[in-house]
Amino acid sequence: MIDVQCNLCGADDYVVRFPATLQPHEKIEVDAFSCTNPGYGHHAQIVQCRQCGHVYANPRWSGDEILEAYTAVTDQTYVQERAGRELTFQKHLRAMEKRVGQADGRSLLDVGAYIGVFVDTACQAGWQAWGVEPSEWAASVAQRQGLNVIHGTQDASELAGQQFDVVTMWDVIEHVADPSGEIGKAYRLLKPGGWVVIHTMDISSLIAKLMGARWPWLMDMHIHYFSQKTLGKMLEKNGFDVVWSGAEGRYLRLNYFVSRVVALNRPLGRLAGWVVNGLRLGHVAIPLNFGDLFTVYARKPVSGQKMERG
Repeated sequence: MIDVQCNLCGADDYVVRFPATLQPHEKIEVDAFSCTNPGYGHHAQIVQCRQCGHVYANPRWSGDEILEAYTAVTDQTYVQERAGRELTFQKHLRAMEKRVGQADGRSLLDVGAYIGVFVDTACQAGWQAWGVEPSEWAASVAQRQGLNVIHGTQDASELAGQQFDVVTMWDVIEHVADPSGEIGKAYRLLKPGGWVVIHTMDISSLIAKLMGARWPWLMDMHIHYFSQKTLGKMLEKNGFDVVWSGAEGRYLRLNYFVSRVVALNRPLGRLAGWVVNGLRLGHVAIPLNFGDLFTVYARKPVSGQKMERG
């Protein structure tokens, strides 16, 4: 593992927020980087920058090792949970269109598209939607469905010279080694006046503060832990005007939700499973919002213009 500086301000001045729960020389496990991995509480040392407040894993694996892990990821559980993901992305798309406008044939790039659920949702709503995804398995699943999902990252040659009206990153920015760099790449891939939409966990949320080291999002796969303030600063650092940010939840099927509870508390999870299975409600998708997930909307300025916060 390597020591890194703060990705927001570049400082090497931090305080430890959560000591590491993995061993110092523990090798990277590919399964730990699958979207549905239940490895809550297993993580590198998590620190907070004294200069700007950004929270991140340090030391951590190298960027190349992290990308290699994501390239090799497979995740059949995500496929099984597709119904819940579809509801979540339909909700996200409705909220997005209220802020950035309707499709009208406009273009969209979903970064970290996984098996292409949001790309599919956007296409059905009239967007010219593309995705880019490092997992070879996930990209192939999307491609077999006829979706325009490129295997790779924002550096993919297929994206060279292209510009989009919207770039989305749903639960992606916390996974990458260099989030500021990825935001900068999104800026270059956007047309003037284009939007970036980023959804991630909120380390400053009330539930995160109350749960402390038991907050479930402290995991191997999460390299950066943003607040609405620090992500806003990073977007502004890369030239964006932040227009709005706020808490947004998601949908989960009850069977999947129970599996997450089991990972956190086995006795409680078993009890919840007994109730859900007894009532045959496992397939039912429910909306959940604990206030620790948020979405931020930021815009690439049209030359000479400055956006106002909404």
